[in-house]
Amino acid sequence: MPASQSRARARDRSNVLNRAEFLSLNQPPKGAPEPRSSGRKASGPSPQPPGPGDGARERRQSQQLPEEDCMQLNPSFKGIAFNSLLAIDICMSKRLGVCAGRAASWASARSMVKLIGITGHGVPWIGGTILCLVKSSTLAGQEVLMNLLLALLLDIMTVAGVQKLIKRRGPLESSPSFLDYLTMDVYAFPAGHASRAAMVSKFFLSHLVLAVPLRVLLVLWALCVGLSRVMIGRHHITDVLSGFAIGYFQFRLVELVWMSSNTCQMLISAW
Repeated sequence: MPASQSRARARDRSNVLNRAEFLSLNQPPKGAPEPRSSGRKASGPSPQPPGPGDGARERRQSQQLPEEDCMQLNPSFKGIAFNSLLAIDICMSKRLGVCAGRAASWASARSMVKLIGITGHGVPWIGGTILCLVKSSTLAGQEVLMNLLLALLLDIMTVAGVQKLIKRRGPLESSPSFLDYLTMDVYAFPAGHASRAAMVSKFFLSHLVLAVPLRVLLVLWALCVGLSRVMIGRHHITDVLSGFAIGYFQFRLVELVWMSSNTCQMLISAW
């Protein structure tokens, strides 16, 4: 008995197919079909025919899947139109940013364009309005200046709130200035300079008696302020247009809550 076991071990050692590198040859391939058994199949639970509920569920799934695929492959018309307008806005804003950097095509005019933008900044307008309010000695002048100050403060708070909510960046890499940080005009949408220029120009056109050339110059100034913000790369075209619209609505709101002369005198005396 021990001799037969030793002969069997020697036979296994001499067989090269038992080595580790040839063990895979003894195993059937993964994709090979299993050999058919001649005997009966193992007894087990027979498959049950599909019920009416399963058929209805499969029909619902077959009807839903193509619709979901169509929604993913074919977006809505509104989404396509919005994305197309957004792409056009970004492309045109980058093309108009001719004063955005020192290497830009109109880099020599950057200082002048920035100066035009500063004329629509909130800090000079608030400071100038307060100075004129202190120097004013008439009740009508104080009434107009107090309401103008209210409109300027409303503009700064509205623009800062919307910008903080949207957080849209400008079309080009242009960091905000120190005055922009003072008025919290950090993001692109909406353009605070444009809203302020539109609101101030509409305010002056409604409450000051100006000649026709001055009225035309006032409108051109508001348009130049908005264009300057696009040329230096701080805002998109839609940011400026939205700023003009917000400035107009701010003017209408100030007209609705217009403070009377008595209210203005009470506020000035309390101040």
